[in-house]
Amino acid sequence: MDPRSRPYRSVLYIPGSKPRALDKARGLPVDAIIFDLEDAVSADEKENARDTLKEALAQGGYGQRIKIVRINGLDTPWGHDDARAVREMDADVVLLPKVGSPADIDALAAITGDLPIWAMMETPRGMLNAAAIAAHPVLTGMVMGTNDLAKELQTRFRADRLPMMAGLGLCLLAAKAEGLIIVDGVYNAFKDDEGLAAECAQGRDMGFDGKTLIHPAQVDVANAAFAPSAEEVDLARRQIAAFEEVEASGQGVAVVDGKIVENLHVATARETLAKAEAIEALQAG
Repeated sequence: MDPRSRPYRSVLYIPGSKPRALDKARGLPVDAIIFDLEDAVSADEKENARDTLKEALAQGGYGQRIKIVRINGLDTPWGHDDARAVREMDADVVLLPKVGSPADIDALAAITGDLPIWAMMETPRGMLNAAAIAAHPVLTGMVMGTNDLAKELQTRFRADRLPMMAGLGLCLLAAKAEGLIIVDGVYNAFKDDEGLAAECAQGRDMGFDGKTLIHPAQVDVANAAFAPSAEEVDLARRQIAAFEEVEASGQGVAVVDGKIVENLHVATARETLAKAEAIEALQAG
């Protein structure tokens, strides 16, 4: 599957210390899983969590879901041992919290080698250095840590997330400039489907590839929000057909629903169809 079209609609946090949760995740319709060794694991469980997670990943059963391991920061007592442990795990990506500069990525890559790295973007310094962080050669994705960012910014909660728009926008621009995956932060009220759907729609409209989730009950809402709709797929097919017809005849301008169709629209249409096909392939698998 083309990495650019691969879906990241739903990215669920799972505690790395809980065997039952690790097992349940094998059957959830998520596109990716963040196996967490950081916030979801208490200090006295940190060391055992590494072994528990390593064993679960070795057992397999996670199918085509992308397996991301979030370690503790390298400035904590557990970070370096986490990084060395992840290097030996069956993981696709290692996720580093509170990335503030490219030097943080350098320090992790010195331990984890060729394993792709994602950056948690959750501090003011990280927002200001987003472009430099995104340009790091081993970085392939970014995750917005909106809870920590809100804390650092001392914002009040607003449904429109206006206080965080500058940070979200900087990270989006940086990720898109470098062709990285970027997923939105969590929605804390896991029983509020309406609020989650609204925030997913906002994130999708902004350009995020998907949303991080804290509860399995949120998966269906995120999957629907970040997948191309039936109307979008239909429009994409008609745009491509109209453009190719005009191109073949060498006459006129392609028009669909009263709007001119240009090369850039066709490129977007092809990406829409590729993502829809990739989602269908994942569901079939």
